Amino acid sequence: MIHRKLSFVAAIGLIAANVALGASPARADEVPETRVEPPRVELVLDVSGSMRAADIDGATRISVAKQAFNDVVDALPETTQLGIRVLGATYGGENKKVGCKDTQQIVEVGPVNRVAAKNAIATLKPTGFTPIGLALRKAAEDLGDTGSVRRIVLITDGEDTCTPPDPCTVARELAAQGTSLVVDTLGLTPDEKTRKQLVCISTATGGTYAAAQSEEELTDRIQQLVDRAAQPPPVQPATVAGAEDCTKAPMLAAGVYTDRELIGEHRYYRVAVQPGQELRASVSIALDRELNRDYGVLLKAATANGRELVRGVDAGSGRADVLSTGLRWSASKDEDDETEISDKSESVCLVVSNSFASRTAAGAPGMPLELSIDLVDASQTPDAPGLGRGVLLLFVLAVAGLIAGVLAGWLTRWWVATWREN
Repeated sequence: MIHRKLSFVAAIGLIAANVALGASPARADEVPETRVEPPRVELVLDVSGSMRAADIDGATRISVAKQAFNDVVDALPETTQLGIRVLGATYGGENKKVGCKDTQQIVEVGPVNRVAAKNAIATLKPTGFTPIGLALRKAAEDLGDTGSVRRIVLITDGEDTCTPPDPCTVARELAAQGTSLVVDTLGLTPDEKTRKQLVCISTATGGTYAAAQSEEELTDRIQQLVDRAAQPPPVQPATVAGAEDCTKAPMLAAGVYTDRELIGEHRYYRVAVQPGQELRASVSIALDRELNRDYGVLLKAATANGRELVRGVDAGSGRADVLSTGLRWSASKDEDDETEISDKSESVCLVVSNSFASRTAAGAPGMPLELSIDLVDASQTPDAPGLGRGVLLLFVLAVAGLIAGVLAGWLTRWWVATWREN
């Protein structure tokens, strides 16, 4: 969904396979010869007026956040590429139009400078509005489009007060750009409405959400997220764009791919299956928005003319993060339509579809999906017993039944005779 249902060491180029005759399949393991940049992290801190509240161990929220930042900065490795952005830090007036543009980068992304970072944080005072959506967009620009990992860590005590842009929509837009950008969210004593918004932001980008109600908890959470960014996973799925029908679908080789699917959409891909091979495929779709109850995902393998070969389905109702399903299929010379199954490779269509519905976010960008494809040697299924084996089995059963009946009758007669004599 979209595998759980995501940051990585190497950025793999966009793979677009054309469907012209003889086109080679896209491969997920074709990594361009590019220099790998270190991970880049930006901490985004809410400095809006609500951060004045003194409800964390008797201290104000902003003072706790400052101390947590200082502790983390002291512990950062020298090679860390770190930036800091704030929101609601400068405008204290009532003009919402002005206040909702109040976000600044106070430390540029680069090798950590502890003195500069601490000095910038020390001067912050709770002031204005909470333009989270705008701050996320600007933070993504701060991080640029280079680096094996781009990670935003958002720390806030409340929901966005400046919608639009809605921060959940912004998070989906950033995720749909296809770059390795993850947004982790930390809520300071959050209420339920704030928690839902922060969960939505993190889920849309493959990040995590956590709540902190003390300085120690906040320090630990930030440190964990920064440490995680420094050790990205070693594999990145290749980006591919599914088509609206099989004739235009990209040809894919074995590997792991990512795409996006709109609600109610069908996405088509093709795989060349050689004689003696077995196709194994699975798909996971991440549910990055609120959906109506009762939904499902379908992965289907079909021939070029639409005849279904095999399918896999998964369904859910209520809260779920990822839906996943899979299938396996191999060509057989016993298929009914011998014109489609031959000694040559078969172009099998993989179709991903869903039965989702949403009242709030049914449009673009689509939900992230991860498609895994593997081609292995076909497993040899043993032949079913023939007529001869069946007759032999019936004969054995008949003899066994006769013997059992004779023994049961003899034992019964012996027991009755013995009982009468006594």
